[in-house]
Amino acid sequence: MALYRSISLLSVSSDPQPSCFTGYGRVSSFILRFPPNIARQLSTKARGNCNFSVAQTVVAKWSNSTRSGLTSVPAVTSVDEEVLVAAESVKEMVSIKSEDVTHMKPSFLKSDGSLTVHAGERLDRGIVTDAITTPVVNSSAFEKRVVRHEYGRYGNPTTLVLEKKISALEGAESTLVMASGMCASTVMLLALVPRNGLLSQLQIVIGRQGFSWRLFFLSWESLYKNHLKYPFITVTVIDPVDTTGLEAAVNNHEVSMFFTESPTNPFLRCVDIELVSEICHKRGTLVCIDGTLATPLNQKALALGADLVVHSATKYIGGHNDVLGGCVCGSMELVSAIRNLHHVLGGTLNPNAAYLLIRGIKTMHLRLKQQNSTALRMAQVLEAHPKALYFPPKKPFFLYIYIFLVSRVYYPGLISHPEHHIAKRQMNGFGGVVSFEIAGDLETTIKFVDSLNIPYIAPSFGGCESIVDQPAIMSYWDLPQEERLKYGIKDNLVRFSFGIEDFDDVKADVLQALGTI
Repeated sequence: MALYRSISLLSVSSDPQPSCFTGYGRVSSFILRFPPNIARQLSTKARGNCNFSVAQTVVAKWSNSTRSGLTSVPAVTSVDEEVLVAAESVKEMVSIKSEDVTHMKPSFLKSDGSLTVHAGERLDRGIVTDAITTPVVNSSAFEKRVVRHEYGRYGNPTTLVLEKKISALEGAESTLVMASGMCASTVMLLALVPRNGLLSQLQIVIGRQGFSWRLFFLSWESLYKNHLKYPFITVTVIDPVDTTGLEAAVNNHEVSMFFTESPTNPFLRCVDIELVSEICHKRGTLVCIDGTLATPLNQKALALGADLVVHSATKYIGGHNDVLGGCVCGSMELVSAIRNLHHVLGGTLNPNAAYLLIRGIKTMHLRLKQQNSTALRMAQVLEAHPKALYFPPKKPFFLYIYIFLVSRVYYPGLISHPEHHIAKRQMNGFGGVVSFEIAGDLETTIKFVDSLNIPYIAPSFGGCESIVDQPAIMSYWDLPQEERLKYGIKDNLVRFSFGIEDFDDVKADVLQALGTI
C-alpha cells in the first residue's frame, strides 16, 4: 500500500458559519492526501517560482466549485485529482535545472537599486517560507529530495540566494561564493590555469586586507612549483595599464589567464577592460577582473568583455565591516569548473555569513551613492587645499607663498588622473577610496593619521565606517624603504576609504588633521 503524506487543510463548523460558506451546510474537517512523490514535485525551485502553494490552489478551486451551487464537500478522489493536476504544473517548473536559472531575474526589476533588494529573493528564493527576509539555513546536510543540495560543502539554500543576487547585479550566468576573496581567487586560478600555462598578471602594488599582491603572487608561484610540483607555471608581472606589454606576453607565450584589479589598489589605476579583452581573446586567453574596488554597481566588467569577475565580498558587498566572503562570477561553463574544484577543496561560506552579505547588498546602492559622492568631493578638496597662505615680512603684498600639505591625489574621478577618460567611459561611479600623499615624511604622515577622529585605522575598506591606513607601516611594514619604493609605496602614502558619514563632518575632520602637521 502506498504511503501518503497528509496535510490538514481546514475545518469549518456549521454554527456559526462563515459568510463564505453560508448555504453549504455543515462542512466537516477533511484531509488532503498528497502523492508519495509530492516532496520532489514541490521542490524548492518550484516553490520559488510561484507565489502560491498547491494546497492554496486546491482550496481556491474547491471554494469556486461550491459557490457554483454544490451543496456537499467534494469526494476525496476529486480532491486527489485536483492535487495531481496542480502537481503536474509544478512538475514542469521543477524540470528547469537550478543552474540554468541562476542569472534569471524578474522582468519588472530594471535598475540596480531594485535588484540589490529583490534579486534572488522576490519570486526566486527557493526557500519555503512566508518571511520577507531570507532565513539562515543552518544545516550541514540535506535530505536527498531537494534538487540542489545534499551536503553543506556543495551548497546551501541561503548561499544560493546570495549567488543569485550577485549574478543579477553582475549580469552573470552563474556565481560561486566562498569563504573569502583570497579563497575565490586561489580556487579560480587552480581550476582554470593548466600545468603548462603562463599566468600573466598585472602588477598590484598593495593587497586587500593587508595582504600584498606582491606576496600573493610570490606565494602563488611557490605553491605551484614547490607544493603542486608544477614547474612550468610562470607568473609574469606587468604594469597595470601596459597594453603593449600585455600584447607581447600573450603573443609570445601560451597565456592561460590575464588577471588584474580595476581599479587597482591603492593607486586606483583603471584598465581598459574592452581593449584588454580584445587583445586576450584573440589568443584564447581568459580575462579575469578583480572588481572589489569598483563593486558590481560602479562597473560591469562582464558586459565590457571580461570572462570572469572576482570580488572580496568583505568590502562593499558586505558593507558593514562584520563579515568575510568572496565570489567569482562568469559563464556557467567557467564557474562550474571552479565550483567542482571548490567542492573538493572546501572554503565554504557559512550560511550566517551569507545572510549578512544578503542584508548588506540590499543597501549597497544607497551606501555607494554617499561613498561615491564623498570620495569625489574630498579628492577635489585634497587636490586643491593649501595649509596656509604666507606673506613674507617687509615684502610687497603680491609676494605670497602657498604651502600645500597634500602633494598628490589618486582618484579616477579627477581630471588629473591618467585613466580618467577610461574610468568615465566604463564606470558608473568612481568608488569610495581616495589615496593621497602627504607633503612630509613618515612621521609627518603618522601624525596626520593619528589626528583624524572619524576613521578607524585598519587594513580594509568599503564599510559604513570610514577607514584610513598608511601602507608603509601596514601592508608593507616588513620591507625596507628602498624595497617599498619599487612598488610605488612611499612613506607619506595614505589610503582613505570613505564611509557613509556626513560629508561636512568628514571634510572638517580631514582639514583639522591637516592643520596639525
